[in-house]
Amino acid sequence: MFWVRLKRVIKSGWVNFRRNSVVSYAAILVTTITLTVVTALFVFQAILNAGIAQVQSKVDIAVYFTVNAPEDQILALEGNLQKLPEVASVQYISADQQVLAFRDRHSDDYLTLQALDELGDNPFGGLLQITAKDSSQYDAIAQVLEGNTPIAQDNSQIISRINYSQNKEVIDNLNSLIFDARRVGLVLTLVLSLISVIIMYTTIRLTIYMARDEIGIMRLVGASGSYVRAPFLVQGILYGVFAWLVTNLIFFPLTYLAGVKLTNVLGINLYSYYTSHLFSVSGLVLVIGVLLGMISSLLAVRRYLNV
Repeated sequence: MFWVRLKRVIKSGWVNFRRNSVVSYAAILVTTITLTVVTALFVFQAILNAGIAQVQSKVDIAVYFTVNAPEDQILALEGNLQKLPEVASVQYISADQQVLAFRDRHSDDYLTLQALDELGDNPFGGLLQITAKDSSQYDAIAQVLEGNTPIAQDNSQIISRINYSQNKEVIDNLNSLIFDARRVGLVLTLVLSLISVIIMYTTIRLTIYMARDEIGIMRLVGASGSYVRAPFLVQGILYGVFAWLVTNLIFFPLTYLAGVKLTNVLGINLYSYYTSHLFSVSGLVLVIGVLLGMISSLLAVRRYLNV
């Protein structure tokens, strides 16, 4: 009996969906735009993460040491820094490695190399390059090195300078970009979701009005309130499902073309990302679409269907 009633409810919801095809297409279109923006946010987040990873790989805190700084003390500082929870890696570059790198960079500049040879002694000290786990954690690492901490006090005599102030602007701009992108995406999603709910709400309200005679007959024969409401709930769910299908039809070819032509530019193969995250991304988008349809249906039914 349950399955028979369920079949009738789904069939009735499908009839309601087809009855107002033009308005239904409008509701699907608006919902598709919303789901497209939601999916685009996931894809954009993947692009942003790839870009952030590339930038973070180039941004670090460099600690320069005096020429006479004992190497064992530098290595001890390296070990202490590696124990910090904010630190991803610490690379030690010795004075000899620095002078070799300098010679390599200026291999075509004879005067610079001649001046270096005339100095006799190596003018470079050791160097530690510190990479944080997250770009927002560089400030905390700088405070450990420059603030009133045991590490800073114990090594103040051998540290020549720290380049955090030069990189701070880049790091701050990076954090600001991440925050702004997420905030704009959230606001845009909320606005479009509200528009989708309003359109679907209006569509289901019109369906209820057009089916008022059938609803009256169902009441007369003793149909329960939940049985009368259910087809309109199915109608809202159908809007979300069809919008989800259209969204997938849009993103499969788009991500494929982007994956073929823009991987080197974006730093990520969007098609590989989209297909590998199909169940997580597309599944979440489907849930959002169905929820938007259900919310619209419940609001319309509660307002205009007195059963």
